[in-house]
Amino acid sequence: MSVLCVIPARGGSKGIPRKNLLPVGGKPLIAWTIAQALATTEESDLIVAVSTEDEEIARVAREHGARVIERPMELAQDTTATEPVLLHAMDVAEAQGIDLEAVMLLQATSPVRLPGTLDRAVAQFRDSGCDSLIGVLPQSPFFWHLPEADGEQPRADYDWTARPRRQDLTVGQHHYFENGSLYVTAPHVYRETRNRIGGRISLFVLDELEGVDIDTEADVAAAERMLARTGWSTTA
Repeated sequence: MSVLCVIPARGGSKGIPRKNLLPVGGKPLIAWTIAQALATTEESDLIVAVSTEDEEIARVAREHGARVIERPMELAQDTTATEPVLLHAMDVAEAQGIDLEAVMLLQATSPVRLPGTLDRAVAQFRDSGCDSLIGVLPQSPFFWHLPEADGEQPRADYDWTARPRRQDLTVGQHHYFENGSLYVTAPHVYRETRNRIGGRISLFVLDELEGVDIDTEADVAAAERMLARTGWSTTA
């Protein structure tokens, strides 16, 4: 059985035009996620595919070693959710005779992942027996909420009368932020719920370096710095 790794890459983008092909460290943005997925070990057994309706993205994906799943235009609209795109990719893979153990969803706009991260994610999915695994980033618990009504106090998510030192925080005291970079899901969850999350859920804690998400062109420089620190080559 195989893990189908799907990288959704629509041609349209409201923020940065053609964002999936934006040059980052000498490569198209999407090439980083493709390279990280292809670098997994044989034990992870990833089939790496880019789902796109765009001919140029498809060409770049093939040039960097990924399969291409030709996405119908009705699944490439501004309002299209991710889950139907994944279900379409699953249908295509299964029609090709691929027996799916799990589906890994990777976001191309989160190009920073440490070597070995995806192998660890697959291993945790298998070892934990979960149905869905969510990539998360650790956050301190020092969050506040605005007052709900005039005259009320803001509300803290921690005991501010006994504020702990950051270095003394335990794992259980942290919050964990779902940044959208990585999910691993059993096929039956998609089929039964049309959701990437369901059944028994496991949190996969990413390194803080892996939290870069490219929403604006200003994020590119940060991504390039983080990619260099993770050991990935930032040359074409």
